[in-house]
Amino acid sequence: MGCASSKQFGRSASSAHEDPAVLASQTSFTVNEVEALYELYKKLSFSIVKDGLIHKEEFQFALFRNSKRANLFADRVFDLFDLKRNGVIDFEEFVRSLSVFHPNADTSEKTAFAFKLYDLRGTGYIEKEELREMVLALLDESDLCLSDSTVETIVDNTFSQADSNGDGRIDPEEWEEFVKKNPATLRNMSLPYLQDITMSFPSFIMHSEASD
Repeated sequence: MGCASSKQFGRSASSAHEDPAVLASQTSFTVNEVEALYELYKKLSFSIVKDGLIHKEEFQFALFRNSKRANLFADRVFDLFDLKRNGVIDFEEFVRSLSVFHPNADTSEKTAFAFKLYDLRGTGYIEKEELREMVLALLDESDLCLSDSTVETIVDNTFSQADSNGDGRIDPEEWEEFVKKNPATLRNMSLPYLQDITMSFPSFIMHSEASD
């Protein structure tokens, strides 16, 4: 993006948003990518509630093209993006949180974010029921329908592999080791289009197809 775009960002948002260079220095994005993300952010933040902030229904619409579809996965990602815990996502939260999905983001960042995603109750551990709930949510998000017995097999096998000390819960260290042995676990944690977002403005979609 040229100088004109950079100046436009500054004129329209300097009083409300951090400088793109500051956000770029603190994330995996370049300055140009931050400026491109601002254009995407504006589209999302005015898609339903026209106040320049991303509300949960706008976030769900971006994820699923359906603002009425309740989904634990969408709710959980929104909660993790909402760093200030005020029910909306501002531009700085959007950039800093989305940075973990950049292909160049460190694997340790992706691993930690994925752990928080599964740690639904915020206890610092992943319980078996939390794993089951998230597996069901991800299947629903992908429009996959598996039998109860198949889901239980997936949950049991995953949990037994990850819970290496057998205490009935997965701690961050066990999760890190599990991810190292099963890198496909982080497949949804990289969105390739973010690396080329200055060239195009695709919809903000986190479906698994986006990382294929």
